[in-house]
Amino acid sequence: MLSRIAARALPFAVSIGLLASIVSPVLALQDQDAPEQTEKEKKKEEKPLPLEATRSFRLETDEGTWLSVDVSADGETIVFDLLGDLYTVPMAGGPATRITEGLAFDMQPRFSPDGEKLLFVSDRSGALNLWTLELATGDTAQITKGKGNQFMSPEWTPDGKYVIASKGETRLGAVKLWMGHVDGGSGTVLTKEPERLKTVGAALTPDGRYIWHARRNGSWQYNAQFPQYQLSVYDRETGETFTRTSRYGSAFRPAISPDGRWLVYGSRHEDQTGLRIRDLETGDERWLAYPVQRDEQESIADRDVLPGMSFTPDSRELVASY
Repeated sequence: MLSRIAARALPFAVSIGLLASIVSPVLALQDQDAPEQTEKEKKKEEKPLPLEATRSFRLETDEGTWLSVDVSADGETIVFDLLGDLYTVPMAGGPATRITEGLAFDMQPRFSPDGEKLLFVSDRSGALNLWTLELATGDTAQITKGKGNQFMSPEWTPDGKYVIASKGETRLGAVKLWMGHVDGGSGTVLTKEPERLKTVGAALTPDGRYIWHARRNGSWQYNAQFPQYQLSVYDRETGETFTRTSRYGSAFRPAISPDGRWLVYGSRHEDQTGLRIRDLETGDERWLAYPVQRDEQESIADRDVLPGMSFTPDSRELVASY
């Protein structure tokens, strides 16, 4: 369920259909003098996608779990992920509209600063890479193109020219803060050392200089002892990192208000997870909502430790799933 903290819940109806079309292979043109292919080689080339749709189903629901949400710059629309597809729903409530579909698993959408695009993670290329979607046309573009990538928790820089995300090579490997241009390219890793350091959940300040994020040593551990994560700030101008929390229940998945005054993040208290809110001007802090939903700090957390959440443009409310 979606919730506007200190406001009413937003009901929505979702209709899901998972039916993917099979993509025909593109066969390479052969030179007339080239040797004939064996039957085995022909069958290998003619094989379509490794995952084929064998059935479809329809589901109508007004609830979901582990929904990453974001609010458009005009405050009129919420985007969220559900069962590997992306949806939009009016802030005032109502039926949700599916905007991606198929066998690809799409997740963690974020509106661009100008509201014209969505940034999201998808495995439609065979690995978890970063993609954009033009909201007006539905056209998609691939930002990163690695075959062994594990991207998560993408976010735009305030100017809309670059994206920040956490990048890893395997599910068990530690992921690092990474920055790349929205038009593509190899990008750069921001936090290389120490090697086992895991940095996730980037949230930028309005001026784009500081990147709040959660960090821990290693991807996960058996019989985990707390704390597991703490919040830190990376300074893009100096390259320095500063720790900003020290909570026994850990601190993770930060969100910064558009006016730069408020910080919200997840933390554990006893056996429940809630959201803490800090006034960055005074340092005062309190529980904003408790409990909300389970966190993933005792697992690999390959979709981050909590789902994404977002402030409204006026910085007065927070939209999150619970």
